[in-house]
Amino acid sequence: LVIMRDTGCPVVFDATHSVQLPGAQGSSSGGQREYVPVLARGAVAVGIAGLFMETHPDPSKALSDGPNAWPLDRLEPLLAELQALDAHGIESRKRWPEQA
Repeated sequence: LVIMRDTGCPVVFDATHSVQLPGAQGSSSGGQREYVPVLARGAVAVGIAGLFMETHPDPSKALSDGPNAWPLDRLEPLLAELQALDAHGIESRKRWPEQA
C-alpha cells in the first residue's frame, strides 16, 4: 500500500475482499471477517485515500460475500475508530514524512 500510495495516485483499500477465501466453502467463497478491522487499521495508518467494505445487516444471509461482509450494526464504531486513526496518522506523517 505504501508503494502504491507513493505513486501519487489515490489508493482505495478493499478491506472485506482482502479477507475473502475463494472456494473455501466448496462451491462458494469463504472469508475471515474478524480480520477486517486490523487490515483496515493498517491501511488507514499508512495513508490510503479511501476504504471499501461490503456490509450487510445479517452477513450469514447475504446472497454473496457473506463470510467476508462486515455486519452493518458494527460499521459505525469501526468507522469512528478508523477516522480517529486517520487523523492521528495525518499528523504523524506531517511530523515524520521520511517514515510515512
